[in-house]
Amino acid sequence: MIAPMPGAIPLKPGSGTLPMPGILTEVVDFEGKPVATNAEGFLIIKRPWPGMIRNIWGDPERFQQQYFSRMPGVYFTGDAARCDEDGYLWILGRVDDVMNVSGHRLSTMEVESALVSHPAVAEAAVVGKPHEITGQAICCFVTLKQGNWDHHQLGQDLRKWVAHEIGAFARPDEIRFTEALPKTRSGKIMRRLLREIVTSHTVSGDVTTLEDLGVVNKLATQHDED
Repeated sequence: MIAPMPGAIPLKPGSGTLPMPGILTEVVDFEGKPVATNAEGFLIIKRPWPGMIRNIWGDPERFQQQYFSRMPGVYFTGDAARCDEDGYLWILGRVDDVMNVSGHRLSTMEVESALVSHPAVAEAAVVGKPHEITGQAICCFVTLKQGNWDHHQLGQDLRKWVAHEIGAFARPDEIRFTEALPKTRSGKIMRRLLREIVTSHTVSGDVTTLEDLGVVNKLATQHDED
């Protein structure tokens, strides 16, 4: 439904380009309001489209809950995205990854959005890792904007920032600063690899789609900036 059409429009490497005819998309925030150009948000489809599914066989309740309850009146795709100045869509990854922290169900996207709203943060990826007391702990991988940053102090500041934006229960357990995040050649962050790094400090499985394997190897040797 969002795909490049070679020969019809100019392409941009990594972008899904423009929606197909009949697909009306928008990138919005948690309240369903459109975000600014190039800002990260939730990808929605505003109206029914040709060939849209009408139900899930035998489970109409799940159909409603999965696709239309998060933001009433629109189709919630479950993807994070941004829209550039030319209207091209960049799909950033799934947002239905949920952590259970001290009994609170918390979306990784929610914590990432709080982090990137900080003036020092350029990009962030959040994963959960097992914790014997809280169930799961929040681990954040953060890339910074250019500047002379004190990582120790900034780590403390970001913890307070997230706690203020979401709540004390969302205070990150770990913050790791990095020059880059592991991404596929299409620009999607591979959070599966980040989860493996924080739990076992190793990486397994298929990594052939990675843009730069060196990023993962470097992250595996890094530790929390406390």
